Amino acid sequence: MTPRHPDAVYVLPLRSATPLDAEALAYLRGLVRELAVVVVDGSPEPVGAANARALPDDVRHVDAPAPQPGCNGKVLGVRRGLEVSDAPSVVVADDDVRWERATLDRALAMLDHADLVRPQNVFDPRPWHARWDTGRSLLNRAVGGDWPGTLVVRRTALPPHGYAADVLFENLELVRTVRARGGRERVARDLLVRRRPPTVRHFWRQRVRQAYDSHAQPGRLLVELAVVPLLVAASLRGRCRRTAAAVAAASVLLAEVGRRRGGGARAYPASAALWAPVWLGERAVCAWLALGYRAAGGVPYAGVRLRAAATPRRRLRRAVGLAA
Repeated sequence: MTPRHPDAVYVLPLRSATPLDAEALAYLRGLVRELAVVVVDGSPEPVGAANARALPDDVRHVDAPAPQPGCNGKVLGVRRGLEVSDAPSVVVADDDVRWERATLDRALAMLDHADLVRPQNVFDPRPWHARWDTGRSLLNRAVGGDWPGTLVVRRTALPPHGYAADVLFENLELVRTVRARGGRERVARDLLVRRRPPTVRHFWRQRVRQAYDSHAQPGRLLVELAVVPLLVAASLRGRCRRTAAAVAAASVLLAEVGRRRGGGARAYPASAALWAPVWLGERAVCAWLALGYRAAGGVPYAGVRLRAAATPRRRLRRAVGLAA
């Protein structure tokens, strides 16, 4: 079967304790009609074997590289997917992302004028913890754009090895690598891609790890670290309630700006911005916990400990200059 986009490949790094469920298999069955699909499976052997048997014949299933100390297994999986494919356009996606035909067509068409496209995710369905995390998405959309679980990139925009694997915030690392090489990034706030929410257990496990990502963005990190001292100082002056209310109101207003940017109001419900103070309170605490992990040598992630959230832009640009 020839897919509708023969010059594109979908790279799915996978690691799970359970085999792909019926919904995920149905998604991949439809997706392979649109473009080539490579599943790089780092699941335990029985699970990987079950996935290989259940996947459609047109989906290429390959084993993930062996784990490496201090390396992000997801990046190793993406790099393996790039090695076994040669399509010029690459869609990298987590296993909870659900592209639809129209948005996929638009994203690939955007590569005519960009080297990397960063869409935005919308949780569907929306249990309470997905609404909680949507507060983060809206605040991100109001400023530099949200960081989704999927990116679309020109293969030639990346160096032969792909991008660094010794970092936690792998999507930021990929984007910075493209930009360091002179590539053009398009933050497509109007390109909304559905994402299935994690389990509640996994949601809680992500809190400190996601806060650690901010170590790659010092300005953002300082803002997040400042919230708790600000409230403590206000409490000492008897102004804690007023200060907390002002911070909460400001976060809601900023989140509402993010909800409306790029036509997002059609996908994010009107109540979504009200979750921004909840997320901000969580992040204010977790930012300090993440700082503790940094002092201890890095944050645990999928069986390894990673110290760097992402490579500094200056170092990447210097590496490109040396390579040239």
